Formats: sequence, C-alpha cells, structure tokens
Amino acid sequence: MKKLTRESLHRFTPAQVIVFYYFLAIGFSFLLLNLPGVYLPGVRVSFIDSLFTAVSAVSVTGLTPISIGGTYSVFGLCMLMLVLQLGGIGIMSIGTFFWLLVKKRIGLRERQLIMVDHNQYSFAGVVQLIKQIVRLIFLIEVTGGIILTLYIMRFHDSLGDALLNGMFMAVSATTNAGFDITGESMMPYFNDYFVQLILMILIVLGAIGFPVLIEVKSFFSKKVPHFRFSLFTKITTATFGILLVFGALMIFILESFNSFKGLAWHEKIFTALFHSVSARSAGLTTYDVTQFSDATDIFISALMFIGASPSSVGGGIRTTTFAIAILFLINFARGNDVINIFRREIKLVDVYRSYAVILLATMMVITSLLILLITEKDLPVVALLFEITSAFGTCGMSLGITSDLSAVGKLIIMVLMFIGRVGLISFLYTLGGKQNKRPYSYPKERVIIG
Repeated sequence: MKKLTRESLHRFTPAQVIVFYYFLAIGFSFLLLNLPGVYLPGVRVSFIDSLFTAVSAVSVTGLTPISIGGTYSVFGLCMLMLVLQLGGIGIMSIGTFFWLLVKKRIGLRERQLIMVDHNQYSFAGVVQLIKQIVRLIFLIEVTGGIILTLYIMRFHDSLGDALLNGMFMAVSATTNAGFDITGESMMPYFNDYFVQLILMILIVLGAIGFPVLIEVKSFFSKKVPHFRFSLFTKITTATFGILLVFGALMIFILESFNSFKGLAWHEKIFTALFHSVSARSAGLTTYDVTQFSDATDIFISALMFIGASPSSVGGGIRTTTFAIAILFLINFARGNDVINIFRREIKLVDVYRSYAVILLATMMVITSLLILLITEKDLPVVALLFEITSAFGTCGMSLGITSDLSAVGKLIIMVLMFIGRVGLISFLYTLGGKQNKRPYSYPKERVIIG
C-alpha cells in the first residue's frame, strides 16, 4: 500500500503534491479547531465560518468572520497557535523537522518538495535549511513571547493570563497571522510604543524571508570565512526597507489631512509606521483602519498585494517579484536588455517569472472583485478590494466586512488566502502539470509591441 501510494504521488509534480498537502493541512486544522473543549461554553460556529477560520489559520492570514477571543477557550487558542506554526513555518518544514526527530531518512522526493515549498533552486542544503528555519522561528517566538509576557503582566490578573496573551501576540506577529484575542487587534496598545516596537520587529523577522535571517546569522557568527551576502538577500532587504519607509511616509501624508488631524506628532509617526510594517503581511492594527480615507485604503491594498518576501511566512506577489519588475522597467527605459544590480546580472527567466506572477495576480484580483461586486452588492468597492488584496497577501487587515460576506464571498476569499499561502509560482505549476520539453524549436520572428 505504501509503495502504491508513493508511485501515485510520483505521477504528480512536486508543486501539485505541495498543494495537496496544504489541502490536507486545512482538513487537519478544521478538525483541530472543532475538537471538544475548543469553543467557550455555549458558543456555536457554523461550518462555513469554522472552515474559513481554518483556511485563514493555515494561510496565516488572520481574516475571520468570528471573534477569536470570544469564541475559543484556552485550549482552543493553543490549538490555533499550533495551526499557525503549521501554516507559518510551512508544511514541509514541520514534516521534515519531525522526520529528523524520529531519525527518518530524507529522500530525494522529500528534498524536491522542500525545494518547491521554499522556492529554492537546488537540493543542496535544503534539510539544513529546514533545521535552521525551525530553530530560528521558535527562538524568535519564545524570546518575543517572554518579553511581551513580562511587560504586560501588570495589565493582567495572573501570570497564566499574561503568558497566554504574550505568547499569542508573539506567535501571531512572527507568523504574520494577524489573529488577536483582544477583539480590537492591537488598538488597546495604541499609545504603548514598546509593545508596538516589539511587534514590528517580530513582524519584520517573519516577513523578510528565512534565507535572509540565516545569512544574517552566518554573518554575525563569523563561522563562514570570507562571507558574502547573496543577491537575493541584498535585493530583498533593500526592497523591504524601501517599501516600509515609503509606505509609512505615504500613510502619514495621506492621513495627516484626514483621520490623523487630532493626533500628536509621535502618534502619527508610530501609527503610519506600524501599519506600513503590518501591511507587509501581518494584518495587526493599532488604529481603526475604517477611519482611513479611500486613498489610504487603496494604497495599503497595493502594499498588501506586494506582500512579504519569498520563503517567508507572508504572501502576495512577493518583494523580489516587485523589485525585478521595477528594475526591468527602469533598465528597459534606458535601452538596456539586461538588469544589472549589485554587480550581478539577473537571469532573464526570473524576469519572465516576475511578470507572469504579476499578470496572474492582477487577473485574480480583478476577477475576484468582479464576482464580489455581483454577490456583495451592498458593500463598498474599496472595502471589497481591500478584503481581496488582504486575503491574497495573507495579510488579514479588514474594513470590517468579513462577517458580512455571503457564502460565495467567503469561498472566494478562502481561495485567495489558499493561493496566497501556497504561492503563485507553485499554483501556476500545479495548473501546468508536468513539463514536456520539445526536442525542437520553431523559427523566431519579431512582433510589433506598443
């Protein structure tokens, strides 16, 4: 039976197997979040809302039609944090880590799946990569959780209550899940800049990409002689930083004439900065985003559409995709056919992949918006666009319409969350099936463009 199963799996591409595993993860999460004792006494959740929450947790999005704190017991919140680890670190990462614990051999097929799940281009070092990812994420979460617990103890009646809140905030921020148990996201900490700073650090560490964290760790450890940061790390870090600063600046400017009018200068700065960081993929908010202007909502939608970095806990088209597309436009305008950056030349195939991802993502967003405009006639267009990009970017910010969506609307959002977590490249390869390379090529001919 085992042999038959393996033979059956080998008929599918690694991308198709990964998608299948994420479907299984959703089913597993749905069961976990419906175990006896998961809900508070007297609480009942419909099938569609329970499934929606399971998909949102596996995709570490944070959109939910229910109140997390008012629905789940302590046991339920622990189960939710477990699912967030599964979605944040990745199916293959968690699976490989347990295989290593039981000393099971990691075969070629498993290495293929790890490679696809984390957007790697080589088998070399993938198992070591998983070890470092799991260790780093747990270390970040535990450290963040302890700091937050010790700090917020004064606001809670017991250490257990403070520990639950502190660890949940740390896990939610690090995995960029966006779930909260306050019922008001992080708005109770609007003037608490220490909590905001810790959360922003955790969000960035989760969203900037596992390879970047590992390279930074190698740089400071001094164990690798003549260490050099990869082109991926340089582009990712530069793009991430530029988007973060530019995003904060734009939110600050756009809202200074709107909802920020009555705020102090430091409140404006931290509110703009926090929401720029959170728009990467986290979805936590310290301010009522329904007060933002339509211009700010559309701008934040663009940030969520870009999302986090590849091989991170976030979704969207990813920062490197956006960076390569912009760099190509700049070089093309200058009459160059290649992209040179940091004394390296980017391969043309990566440019093709970037524009394929952007085109497909744009088509998905537009199609989803058209469907929701039909099924959700009473909801504002900007709110629907915000919800769609939030789902695709696995962000979790919302203008408060999630619970008002129809069953069809919730299904569309679930599909977007799932694709955002799996990744558009994997999704494309899933649709494309196995590649059959032709042993021949046709004559080339130019086509008039523009």
